[in-house]
Amino acid sequence: MSERIWTAGLVVIGDEILSGRTQDKNVAQIAVWLNVQGIRLAEVRVVPDVQERIVEAVNAIRTGYDYCFTTGGIGPTHDDITVDAIAVALGVPVVVHPQARALMERYYETRGGLTEARLRMARVPEGAELIPNRMSGAPGIRVGNLFILAGVPHITAGMLDALTGTLEGGRPVVSATIGCWVAESEIAVLLGETEKAFAGVAIGSYPFFREGRTGANFVVRATDPALVEACVGALGGQLAAAGYEVVPGGI
Repeated sequence: MSERIWTAGLVVIGDEILSGRTQDKNVAQIAVWLNVQGIRLAEVRVVPDVQERIVEAVNAIRTGYDYCFTTGGIGPTHDDITVDAIAVALGVPVVVHPQARALMERYYETRGGLTEARLRMARVPEGAELIPNRMSGAPGIRVGNLFILAGVPHITAGMLDALTGTLEGGRPVVSATIGCWVAESEIAVLLGETEKAFAGVAIGSYPFFREGRTGANFVVRATDPALVEACVGALGGQLAAAGYEVVPGGI
């Protein structure tokens, strides 16, 4: 029986990401966090603050993978439309979550009070649960396999921390790297044959030009550490036998 592979997709929401004004840092931290949970990030979509585009992306991701995550667009301003768009995607109304409202009232009690703008951050699609947020008071949102997170990276990290250990997943992917001063085109067949010989392994090739020379790092990934070690040994041995210098850990 083949091993169950758990997957997730991510929808990054925001005009500021697409314009380049803000550089996204959440893809990397969510990918790393998911791997620790035994879940593979399989797809990322970046969409503007346009309801139709958010609805389309969220529905595709949440039905195509075990989990769907979104980042961005859950703040207090008029262009924060993620909650409204996801409610449309799910076919449910938007409501003010009583627990979220209470959290916001406590948080803003000494910070100017709970204004109408701030109350927007207590709005959720009907039937949603809350994801704790120790950073700014405004919680994240969970609806089934859909997780609605903040766009600010350190707040996103806090929400992920609150979710740690709560999602079902498989074994995390482990990896090992070797480097070699060789053009990847020269060993493309060797890489393909090695990957085929080790079922369950994926070999990534990452070429570079440095110090006037062409080289590449090869990253071997699998859920079985012993399989990764065996594949790295075989690949390194074949490269050495072909006359190439192999650098454990990469160049």
